[in-house]
Amino acid sequence: MSSRAEIVSAKRLVIKVGSSSLTSAGGGLNIERVQSIIAAIAAAQANSVQVVLVSSGAVAAGLPALKLTTRPTDLAQQQAAASIGQGLLIAQYAAAAAAQGFAVGQVLLTQEDITRRSNYRNAKQTFEALLQLKVLPIVNENDVVATAELKYGDNDRIAALVTHLVDADAFLILTDVAGLMDGSPADPASNRIAELESLADFEALGIDTNQRSKVGSGGMRSKLEAAAIAASGGVPTLICHVDQLAAALAGESIGTLFHASTINNSARSLWLAHASVARGKVVIDAGAVAALKDRGASLLAAGVTEVVGAFDAGEPIDVVTAQGVSVARGLASFGSDDLLQMMGKSTAQLAQVMGEEFARPAVHRDDLVLLDDPSNSLKP
Repeated sequence: MSSRAEIVSAKRLVIKVGSSSLTSAGGGLNIERVQSIIAAIAAAQANSVQVVLVSSGAVAAGLPALKLTTRPTDLAQQQAAASIGQGLLIAQYAAAAAAQGFAVGQVLLTQEDITRRSNYRNAKQTFEALLQLKVLPIVNENDVVATAELKYGDNDRIAALVTHLVDADAFLILTDVAGLMDGSPADPASNRIAELESLADFEALGIDTNQRSKVGSGGMRSKLEAAAIAASGGVPTLICHVDQLAAALAGESIGTLFHASTINNSARSLWLAHASVARGKVVIDAGAVAALKDRGASLLAAGVTEVVGAFDAGEPIDVVTAQGVSVARGLASFGSDDLLQMMGKSTAQLAQVMGEEFARPAVHRDDLVLLDDPSNSLKP
């Protein structure tokens, strides 16, 4: 079972801080808060701990320049705010880090950087290089270029995925409350939950976790899901107040510790299950469902009964039953146009009719993850 001692002993950490924790009451960035976070990271680095910081706040930092007080709902305005704010945000981090004697490096990620294998490898190599050079990588979703369909919408999930991408030992989520509470954080009678075994344990309390701040895009729900993603890969997660970062790194009994799962999934299965957004889907028959679930087989074109949407080879697709139940997510071996011609045909038929290059699985088992596996799935 995980303990706070694992946070203290971690040699590689991912720390995520949200927009509401970085903004001041009057709008714009809270410079003292930025400096405090960097000071705590500097202390960790002095103990030979490598840190990756995932920081929201670009949109919030850009709002004053646009004379806005709340996060806009329009994507174009969000991107304009991010374009202004990203430079302001990284400049403050860079200045605070320089005062502590180290440098920062900006890493702006899009969904494809985490879902496509080649991009994933490149991102991993970049992180490794920065960490070996003792540079603090500061990660944010690339809000300026991300489209509405391909945005994660918050950095909590990105942070959890980065945790696995860099093989971190622990994951800290900094927020503006003391941790998870057994009631509304606004209710003085609510108590902090010190530890959780799973997301299901918290859901059993029936607490509304969908509240969002005026400047952020996530909420406590997204933080819980991020913790579950990290835990499913064997990484303990601590959710605590941003001002308690130093205390958390010292192992004090603060925040909520989310225990790591005893079932340690591979980073590859985790990013297939949680990082990817399907570009389309294929409907499969009962025989194919059994082959995937019971035998761990690849998906063959013979079991495909319908192709929905337009997608290219290598893009994520959902695999669903005739009743619309999601069975798996995987990377298509062929584009949708080819699969429309291939579906229902055996491997032998494909070789004869379309050529040997088509006598391959529609989705190879190495590129597929089952979504009804409790360790890979989260309730919406």
